[in-house]
Amino acid sequence: MSLSTLFPVAFPALALAHFVALLSPGQDFFLIVGHSIRHRLQGSRFICLGVALGNALYIALAILGWTNIRDNQLVFSFVEILGAIYLLWIGQRLLRSQKTETLVEAEHEQEKAPSAINQLFLGLNSALLNPKNALFYMSLMTVILGSEVTLIQQVSCGVWMFFAVLLWDLFIASAIGRPRIQMQLKAVIHIIERVAGLVLIFFGITLFTGYLS
Repeated sequence: MSLSTLFPVAFPALALAHFVALLSPGQDFFLIVGHSIRHRLQGSRFICLGVALGNALYIALAILGWTNIRDNQLVFSFVEILGAIYLLWIGQRLLRSQKTETLVEAEHEQEKAPSAINQLFLGLNSALLNPKNALFYMSLMTVILGSEVTLIQQVSCGVWMFFAVLLWDLFIASAIGRPRIQMQLKAVIHIIERVAGLVLIFFGITLFTGYLS
């Protein structure tokens, strides 16, 4: 099976557009930062997996035909409202972050990292409760790939984007969780968490504002 069978001619454009979008911080990014800054990779790796799986589901919906769901205003609004509530809830938790005074206290805090299941649900919910993810992937799959793309090529592109999201998020969590960076950031961890919380709350309020308008 040749590469042209697996990947369409427009694949480089799609891969570039997708990666540029990953570089733009969104709610998933700040969720990962908020947890990896405190719990390192151990407390955020399954959040990364959950985010990637949520993106994978929306990619699958884009392939199968998200248009029908997108045009259902009731369903779309319901997902938006749930997403806004979820972001406000996560944001206020991060906003209440307290300063860690000593290294012993920091190590104790490390032991309280969320379980793998909790992390997975945090990441999955963050991705799924943002319908703009679905619109983004629908735009990529239709505008860039066009109507001549085959199902195999769509699936191949979807697998590529899933791993791109997963590996990029793991890279962010791993970089922030490095001991040297942790030592440098220890005095301002609570400030970074609060900023991440404010950003998530901003995203949540923006969703509500857009819905009400």
